[in-house]
Amino acid sequence: MSASFVHLRLHTEFSLADSVVRIKPLVAKVAALDMPAVAVTDLCNFYGLVKFYKAAQSAGVKPIGGADFWIASEEADGNPSMITLLAMNPVGYKNIIELISRAFQEGQHHGEPFVRREWLGECSEGVIAMSAGKRGDIGVALISGRDGEAQSLLSAWMSDFPGRFYLELQRTGRENDEEHLHKAVALADILQCPVVATNEVMFLESKEFEAHEARVCIGEGRALDDPRRERKYSDEQYLRTPAEMAELFSDIPEALANTVHIAERCNLDIQLGTYFLPDFPIPDDFEEDPYFKKIPYATFEAAAKKAMAETWAGREHEADYLAMVQTNVFFQKISYEGLDWRLETILDTTDEKYKEKHQSYIDRLDFELNIIMQMGFPGYFLIVMDFIQWAKDHDIPVGPGRGSGAGSLVAYAQKITDLDPLAYDLLFERFLNPERVSMPDFDVDFCMDNRDKVISYVADTYGRDAVSQIITFGTMAAKAVVRDVARVQGKSYGLADKLSKLIPPDPGMTLSKAFESESALREFLEVDAEAQEIWDMAKQLEGVTRNVGKHAGGVVIAPTKLTDFSPLYCDESGSGLVTQYDKNDVEEAGLVKFDFLGLRTLTIIDWAIKMIDARQVKQGMAPIDIAAIPLDDKPTYRLLKAAETTAVFQLESRGMKDLIKRLQPDNLEDMIALVALFRPGPLDSGMVDDFVNRKHGRAEVAYPDAKYQHEWLQPILEPTYGVIVYQEQVMQIAQELAGYSLGGADLLRRAMGKKKPEEMAKQRESFESGAKDQGVDPDLAMKIFDLVEKFAGYGFNKSHSAAYALVSYQTAWLKAHYPSQFMAATMSSDMDKTDKVVTFIEECRSMELTLLPPDVNSGEFQFTVNAEDHVIYGLGAIKGLGEGPIDNIIEAREKGGPFSDLFDFCARIDSRKVNKRALDALVRSGALDGISPKIDLDYDRAVMLAATKEAVKAAEQSAANANAGMSDLFGDVVPCAAAGDVYADFKDTRAWSMKERLNGERDTLGLYLTGHPIDQFRSELKYLASSRINELKPDKQSQRIAGLVVAFRVMKTKRGDNMAFVTLDDRSGRLEVAIFSDTYDAHREKLVKDSLLVIAGQVSHDDYSGMLKMRADGVKTLAEAREELTRGLKVSVQSSGLVANPHTATAQLAAILEPYRQGRCPVSIDFHRADARGELLLGEDWRVRPDEDLLQNLRDTYGKTCVELLY
Repeated sequence: MSASFVHLRLHTEFSLADSVVRIKPLVAKVAALDMPAVAVTDLCNFYGLVKFYKAAQSAGVKPIGGADFWIASEEADGNPSMITLLAMNPVGYKNIIELISRAFQEGQHHGEPFVRREWLGECSEGVIAMSAGKRGDIGVALISGRDGEAQSLLSAWMSDFPGRFYLELQRTGRENDEEHLHKAVALADILQCPVVATNEVMFLESKEFEAHEARVCIGEGRALDDPRRERKYSDEQYLRTPAEMAELFSDIPEALANTVHIAERCNLDIQLGTYFLPDFPIPDDFEEDPYFKKIPYATFEAAAKKAMAETWAGREHEADYLAMVQTNVFFQKISYEGLDWRLETILDTTDEKYKEKHQSYIDRLDFELNIIMQMGFPGYFLIVMDFIQWAKDHDIPVGPGRGSGAGSLVAYAQKITDLDPLAYDLLFERFLNPERVSMPDFDVDFCMDNRDKVISYVADTYGRDAVSQIITFGTMAAKAVVRDVARVQGKSYGLADKLSKLIPPDPGMTLSKAFESESALREFLEVDAEAQEIWDMAKQLEGVTRNVGKHAGGVVIAPTKLTDFSPLYCDESGSGLVTQYDKNDVEEAGLVKFDFLGLRTLTIIDWAIKMIDARQVKQGMAPIDIAAIPLDDKPTYRLLKAAETTAVFQLESRGMKDLIKRLQPDNLEDMIALVALFRPGPLDSGMVDDFVNRKHGRAEVAYPDAKYQHEWLQPILEPTYGVIVYQEQVMQIAQELAGYSLGGADLLRRAMGKKKPEEMAKQRESFESGAKDQGVDPDLAMKIFDLVEKFAGYGFNKSHSAAYALVSYQTAWLKAHYPSQFMAATMSSDMDKTDKVVTFIEECRSMELTLLPPDVNSGEFQFTVNAEDHVIYGLGAIKGLGEGPIDNIIEAREKGGPFSDLFDFCARIDSRKVNKRALDALVRSGALDGISPKIDLDYDRAVMLAATKEAVKAAEQSAANANAGMSDLFGDVVPCAAAGDVYADFKDTRAWSMKERLNGERDTLGLYLTGHPIDQFRSELKYLASSRINELKPDKQSQRIAGLVVAFRVMKTKRGDNMAFVTLDDRSGRLEVAIFSDTYDAHREKLVKDSLLVIAGQVSHDDYSGMLKMRADGVKTLAEAREELTRGLKVSVQSSGLVANPHTATAQLAAILEPYRQGRCPVSIDFHRADARGELLLGEDWRVRPDEDLLQNLRDTYGKTCVELLY
């Protein structure tokens, strides 16, 4: 190796706390500096090792893998020391993996992994160790003047790592560097230990030091200027050039030469790209299975040996060969058995074409089995089949199977998927073919609540040390990095908050995108120097890896133990075990990923069916089999065509509803296309418009184009009206028209998706040649190729679309036939997301379902359905009421029957669980209405809230007496209904206003359940609005409407300006109002959800939706409109209702009016006496704002009917 220096101590961003080095720029710079090798030694992890290894090899740089470790002190209060280990060979690589894994699993303290000194001796083979300079145990001893201790420590290390231990020297401008260096060199001379120079690299260039320090402070939770923070790093810890290092260590040239020597000794060879599957446990006695009487064992054995012939040539004598033959026989037998079971259901034996259809399935099965056995993947199918069957056997809902695996008939026969691939033209070669040797990939959806049980079963089956989930890495994203940088720079919270809020919350948003798209952000940065300072630093740190997490569903199963392939990470308790390689790297390392995904919709379907089945059983009817529902159900398609798809899986969004209205699906094929088409590519390309127009006869159906089509393509494109929608169609066209092989067609599909010019040039040539050989006109073939290429980039995996379309159909079917149960299950699944519950409640109202308020005497934790098909609000959806209090309430109800009143309720529940806050939430939500005085909602809830203190006090006293064995001489402490009105002491309580009642519901339920805020203005609406929403007519003249903002969204115009769409509800109907940029900018602060607005504008007919729409010209809050339009405020006062002293009465009125003065509305007093009546107009100084709080105060003082606004 002709080089003068190699960096052997370097942290990347994957150290998570102390480096801003990113792998690709690192490798690029090392290559540019003409350095032959570089080591990465992240702190106790290999998170980025595979990425580094591949990048280095691609750049012609030798990768050296290693890690820094903290060694736990043997003394209870001692400080840890550091050691650096480098892998010399595969043995050393596995030893370091063991140490990393053991540090996390056995050595964590306060969340940090540590190794023990004795572990290092046990795992020293194939490893080079470096002393870690001042931070190593030898360095600490030397700096502390304990030379004898340093000498004994070095002797021990040299004994554990004979000829492989180096004393590390550094000159990075930090305290004690030189002192340590000279003492270390002297010690090395004494024990003849080699020395090595490092720069402990934390950033690539010295100018990045400030960003590095900010990153360190973010991790530590400190500010940059905090005087208490330890300054551990210097601006010299950058990737120095060999020349710089040579100058720095010119007095110790051997320290430089040893870096090259170490690099030559380290030959890391990670085996990548070879897959290792665990053995599926074949039953011992399966050869005795009766099925072999139908198809002999020898038949399957011959097929297996034929498929294995090429791969296993020359190894037929090995035990592994015989075991594989046996596995393949079992695999075929299971597949044939499963297909027989499927065909009994899907084929009619009386059909005259039965034999022909049956044979087509057998041919497809044999074709797939041969490829799977040829490629060596039967074990994968059997493993997936086993855990799916286990889930079904234990009543855990499983999805129909998605991903390209749904194109496999073997998967369908083994009940891995529930989609017949022949019925929907799903291609096996999209999933697996010999020309593209990659692992098959099933994404299996399980019910969210029980997915972990399936993972636990797999771990028990294959061994806990062989099964884990997969790590993910979190990065410093746009909004978060701005806040973090502002904090460490000591900037104000207000500035950080303002700056981060100017960054759109869109997925994938970056600082650069935000800067380009948001003019307000650019303007703010121009005028605020501190904001610009935050921004500049945030741009340097954006995207840096900051933490680890767990993949949503990825699970790996190792054939041996996991640490043979990857180091492990876990939390301090030992739970949350994951591989340290992410999903891409772990597959590269040889482990096969299985996707155990949690799909909330399966939970919803499961809950709904359980509610339905409970009723079915009572009525003597059979339970529902969701997998057997008809796929041509008319009520379901009526619901779909009307786009009434709120809560229907995948079809809920506004954009999807718009597409459904246009497309009008008639069958499952249309629904499959619907799922595939609703993506940016097809929507933006005109592909969707073409599909819709062809379906409805507004455009000619051609295969694929009116000018350029071929009859051979009709069977392929007929289901999609001649439009190329799916990747499978691209592959079929290539096979049919140009004679492509299975693998060749798949490679064409991938090439078209990637759009690489050189690859496409080869494919054009192959397609033209193939078409000519097939007898197809080459010119026509190339015209069709151009069309295929155009659409291929937007094509979607039909297998994926079909599986999800089936789940969408199932949820739509439930909504159409069992709406109450379906909506109850849907709301239960999202009880913790108030916004979603509100949307679903509105949908229940539009479906005219009866929704009963929460009730402690009938409600459960979840939403339920009673015998009358009414939906009962779930107690779990009440904010401020947790699972513990609800369980206690239900338990008390089940033991003692329904509660009779508030005092009975408080006496029977546990006040430690159902505390004052929980009682308050129960009252305000209406859950205690059933045990209230039942006079008037507003009065009832006011009384209940007033009585809670006494009810709790009485219950606690009664419980204390009972515990002490005492009885009250004057009767029970807790009043009961039999003794009279338990609420008599609270009869003078002031009734709530409607506003108080509705605000209570909004605060506890997230919505208005027993009324609408507009109701309190019902008498005024005829003055505030020119028309109610349900009475609007299209008119060029401006019209005025008033209502509650129930939905609000902002979007960009083509010019880049912001505009808004607001949905107003006035209880008579709803209307969407478009507020264009000028109006939006003038009134944006008023446009908030749940505000009451009066909007003026032009109303027109929307041809697209068939509804009315409005374009706003002006926006006012209801208070502003009221102040502008009222002529006066009249208060009627009866002399009998006044206090004795007139001066006191006048002062009382003045005190009520005072906070609302300086308005435009005159106030008049209509005074009544037994013998006279007069009206007094107050002076202009007493003009007021007719605020709702003012009106309520006047009503409380003079009576509800004595206050009137004059228009």
